[in-house]
Amino acid sequence: MKNIFLVLLLTTSLVSCHSGENIHDASGTFEADEVIVSAELSGEIDSLAIEEGQVIPAGKIVGLIDAENVRLQKEQAEASLKALAVRTTDVGPQVLLLKDQLAVQQVQLKSLLREKQRTENLLKLDAATGKQLDDINTQIDISERQIRVIQQQIKVQQNEVATRNRTILSERQPMQKLIAQLGSQLSKAQVRNPIAGTVLTKYAMTGEVTAPGKALYKIADLSTLTLRAYITGDQLSQVKIGQPVTVLVDNGQENYKKLSGTITWVASQAEFTPKTIQTKDQRANLVYAVKVKVKNDGFLKIGMYGEVALNTAS
Repeated sequence: MKNIFLVLLLTTSLVSCHSGENIHDASGTFEADEVIVSAELSGEIDSLAIEEGQVIPAGKIVGLIDAENVRLQKEQAEASLKALAVRTTDVGPQVLLLKDQLAVQQVQLKSLLREKQRTENLLKLDAATGKQLDDINTQIDISERQIRVIQQQIKVQQNEVATRNRTILSERQPMQKLIAQLGSQLSKAQVRNPIAGTVLTKYAMTGEVTAPGKALYKIADLSTLTLRAYITGDQLSQVKIGQPVTVLVDNGQENYKKLSGTITWVASQAEFTPKTIQTKDQRANLVYAVKVKVKNDGFLKIGMYGEVALNTAS
């Protein structure tokens, strides 16, 4: 009887020790990729329609910063650009007048050339004098010089106006770039949510004055969380990227909730075991960090403690 009692006591102790043994291979806490949304423009916050815990889709405009000053600058630049066209000189009227004068001289020259031909014919018949022919040749020379002067005036007028207009229009490109820059700044007055997720923290309120780089709110996608866990060097050969594992989180005082996870990252260097982390081998001073992606059914929270079972993946 005494021997039977000792056997039963030993069996009970072994069962008790086995039931109290940790079933996890690694442990850590859940984290998410948090994004801090900051202002891109200085000014008073006209509106910021978000609340902590609110789920916001990507691309949604959630706020507006007063940008009246930037808008006025843009309107002023646009007005200056339009004024450039007014400042340019139209060469058309001046050139048209000179071309009319040129046409008159050319008609006169043709008439003089015909008269010269007629006078030369009459001179052969002794019906005209040499003086008459000389007078006509003089008139032809004068007409040709006047035509050359008018042609030169047209070129000079065109070149002067073109140079003056180029100087004025050289301001066009810098002005257009300034308008584009102000337009870009004006678009930054709208606070656009960058990712779909849940608002974690709200840093600013409507009516406050903000500045570029000043945080407005923090958001994270909680549909999938990352469990940053730690394994010992002995376990390193048992894990690889893409490996499915089972993640366990507390579900009551003695129960675990099991979730499927996937290892997405394994540290290439060891680090000292964080004080808050327990390892399967408590004697291990150096551990390797791993990241496990876990689909969140709403139960998981940032900072929640979780465990990883490498050999019980579903």
